[in-house]
Parts: sequence; structure tokens; C-alpha cells
Amino acid sequence: MSQPDTAFLEAFSDALNRHDIDAVMAMMTEDCVFHAIAGPDLQGKSFVGQAEVRQGLENAWKTAPDASWIDAEHYVLGDKGFTESTYQGTTTDGVRSEARMIDAFTFRDGKIAVKNAFRKNRPPVNA
Repeated sequence: MSQPDTAFLEAFSDALNRHDIDAVMAMMTEDCVFHAIAGPDLQGKSFVGQAEVRQGLENAWKTAPDASWIDAEHYVLGDKGFTESTYQGTTTDGVRSEARMIDAFTFRDGKIAVKNAFRKNRPPVNA
């Protein structure tokens, strides 16, 4: 299976922006891992496996129904890649966030095995 390239990461970002969970999960390995931007552990909250990652992303979209990642730049270096973008989202209680971020990826078998999200800690504002 061929290694992902920047077009693959662009398609992944497009699927995230559409909140198309089936398309997102199709681009991730069965044993995928998603390290969210916050949580109790060193890596934030970690979701492991297709079911947990699916639920973690769907819950994030429920919390911020308009979540999107804009101005994305994609890079691939062998079995690693990253996307630098601006996260924008408004929570259901009206709190707006906007901050630069990076998703760092590890690829295996032509898919994303690890998605590790990092975001600037910028105070939210009322929408």
C-alpha cells in the first residue's frame, strides 16, 4: 500500500471539516490512536481503536457543532506528517475558540495510525 501524501492529508482535513466520520475513519488504521488537545494524561485524552476514536471525534463535534480547521498546510516526511491549521469552533453554550494548531500524524499501511493534536492555549471568547 502506498504511503500517504499531502493530497491524502488534504482529503482527511476535508472530511474533518464536513464532520464525515465514516470518511475520517476509513483513512485510519483499525488500531488507530487519537491524542486530543487536553485531558488528564501526558498526551491529553487518548482514544484507542476505531470505536473510541469515532466516539471521541463525534463528541467533539457535538460540543462544537461548527468546528472547522481552515488555512491548512500539509506536510509528509516518510511515515510522519503534519497539518498546520487554524481551529475555529463555537460550543453549544456560546463560547468561541480560534487558535493555531498542529496535528502530527504517524502513518502505517497507507493510513493514519496516530493523530496527535496540539493547539495554542488561547482564551475563548463569547460568540
